[in-house]
Amino acid sequence: MAKVTAVIDIGSNSVRMAVFERTSRYGFHLLREAKARVRISENAWKNGGELQEAAMQRAQEALADFVQIAQAFKARRVLAVATSAVRDAPNRELFLRRVKQRCGLQVRVIEGQEEARLGGLAAANLLPVREGVSIDIGGGSTELALIENGQVRDCLSYPLGTVRLKELFFDGTPDVKGALRYVSRTLQDLPENFRGKPLIGVGGTLRALANVLMKKENYPFEVLHAYRFNLADQRHFLADIIRANPTRLKQIGFKAERLDVIREGVLILTRVARKLGSGCTITSGVGVREGLYLQQLLRGAGLRLPPGTQPSLESLQDRFGVHPPLARWLAHTAVDLFETLAPMHRIDPAYRYPLAHAARLLTVGDYLNHYERARNGYMITLGGLAYGYEHGDRILIATLIRAQQKKALSSFIPHPKMARLLPSSVTLRWLALCIYLANTLNTCRSRPSVRFELIGRTLHIHLPQEVGSITEASLEGIKPPFGLRLKLVR
Repeated sequence: MAKVTAVIDIGSNSVRMAVFERTSRYGFHLLREAKARVRISENAWKNGGELQEAAMQRAQEALADFVQIAQAFKARRVLAVATSAVRDAPNRELFLRRVKQRCGLQVRVIEGQEEARLGGLAAANLLPVREGVSIDIGGGSTELALIENGQVRDCLSYPLGTVRLKELFFDGTPDVKGALRYVSRTLQDLPENFRGKPLIGVGGTLRALANVLMKKENYPFEVLHAYRFNLADQRHFLADIIRANPTRLKQIGFKAERLDVIREGVLILTRVARKLGSGCTITSGVGVREGLYLQQLLRGAGLRLPPGTQPSLESLQDRFGVHPPLARWLAHTAVDLFETLAPMHRIDPAYRYPLAHAARLLTVGDYLNHYERARNGYMITLGGLAYGYEHGDRILIATLIRAQQKKALSSFIPHPKMARLLPSSVTLRWLALCIYLANTLNTCRSRPSVRFELIGRTLHIHLPQEVGSITEASLEGIKPPFGLRLKLVR
């Protein structure tokens, strides 16, 4: 697969492009994202689905710009797909021919079920979920994908879209009841096996709603991907959105580009959620573009990242000069310490996973400046762990990297804004101790064969005789918390 790949998604409302760089077999990251609100479906459903000339011109101009961006990033491959508005258009061949002539771009029109599958594929691989129903509310259609045990099992596509509903029921005098009846009729055959699972919100409608909800609750981490909320808790607020005029929607916090279609999107969302019996909703920052990229990356691997694979973590290691043997040794040693000290700390064993990931990324900050490695590592990790992590774990990993200094063992003060998403200060100090001790035992020249033994409240550290750089004196300076004592054994 190409080192740099650009993926373009021509939707009914917007045209979007993502440029990805592959750094290893499964490691990759986003280089650039671009979006143009061309509204290619504008006035189409009033005219038998025909794409209108002005809308096609806007789309062609945006695509020409995107091709130039892809070339600037030296993309060796450009993948382009079109969804609902184009596939439903009687004159779609005219549009595709023009794009080919002007931009040199071969656009593939995908059916609704494939669109659903690509969105589900991205969510299943790049979100911390194994069960759920992804929902992608676009301008012309709504796609659902059933995810079970981390695999996409079934896909559905319905002719329910924000622009479609706007033109049919909201242009002129709003007909909310008519729109509700139309949505309910369309969803009446929704299969039973889709019911009772969390919703995974893919696409612009869900992201716009999640952005407003995050601001409404003063959420401390301004990242949409993996943000969770409960629809039942927001039912009155959602009803207010559906009946609001543009002025009220702007007061609520929606951006200008969403004012004329967000009511329709929320209406579809609430009816689908009611039909499915879903409460918990997980926001996805990935969708069709990431799904198309993963389809290429994971070809021959069952379209599933191997267990334990984290593409963002691997990409950070690749880009910031992390030495793989050192990263593995630090992770193994930190987890060994955590498990040895379990009779004292009594922390949930699940914390060993973010602890291991923090240890693997402990040296990323050295790439920029050794003397600012803790601060640099915090910022790099907090921003770079884009895929596969809950918000709390992502912040915890970055915080442990920031806390690799000795002073964190006696006084651990995380970023005040992030504290609500982190475990208790006692838990943080124990985890920081495991990180700090593992790093202290790293002699740089070799990774010593070390064994730990807890006797009473004393941690016995068994080291080979030849590792002379670590002494009793160096351990005495650590002063571990919670009455723990350290003893070096040769």
